[in-house]
Amino acid sequence: MTQPHPLVFLVDVDNTLVDNDGIQQDLKDHLERTYGVAARDRYWRILEDLMVELGYRDYIGALQKFRVEHPREMELLAMSSYLMDYPFAERLYPNALEVLKRLRSLAPTAILTDGDVVFQPRKVEHAGLAKVADGNVLIYIHKEEALEDVERRFPAEHYVLVDDKLRILDAVKKIWGERVTTVLPRQGQYAHDAKVISALPPADVTIEHIGDLLQYDLARLRTAALNPA
Repeated sequence: MTQPHPLVFLVDVDNTLVDNDGIQQDLKDHLERTYGVAARDRYWRILEDLMVELGYRDYIGALQKFRVEHPREMELLAMSSYLMDYPFAERLYPNALEVLKRLRSLAPTAILTDGDVVFQPRKVEHAGLAKVADGNVLIYIHKEEALEDVERRFPAEHYVLVDDKLRILDAVKKIWGERVTTVLPRQGQYAHDAKVISALPPADVTIEHIGDLLQYDLARLRTAALNPA
């Protein structure tokens, strides 16, 4: 049986390491410029409906459904190239890679994210995250429901989970309890959702930017689960 590590860092991607709100805005702008407002709005409606159905944004799946509605518009095929060739590295938050390097130097570190089987892995790879994390990339449909598998792959006495979604942090906290320190970077739409913030307990640690972890004391991260701040 594999001996557990004293500590493992688990770090989200969208709006944690990568400005996903910015990617979405770029996509909306591109759709409007290239195909018009109606096409932009229809694609986004399909995308949001799939989000409700699947629990994550399936950009490629939404494009396929959009194409079914317009089977003879060959111009739509270029949208797949826009999505797959997007310069994800340009949307990294300041010091995101440096934070991953620092965490990795202290303890095993893994990317832990939700998403589809095509777009999300490409984002992680082309943003440079997979390389810095030594290939330790976990992509689930609902990561908060896959903690048993996370523990199997990265057994640890204690985890530090960094995620912009308070809902995810709270769900993991309910399962792992004091074995996890939850860290909320106040970046992106979900981290500023007043309704969610008022309905859920705060994270053990709240920071303004992912880059703040460059200076954060590791010992405080280990004990913050017992003494939230």
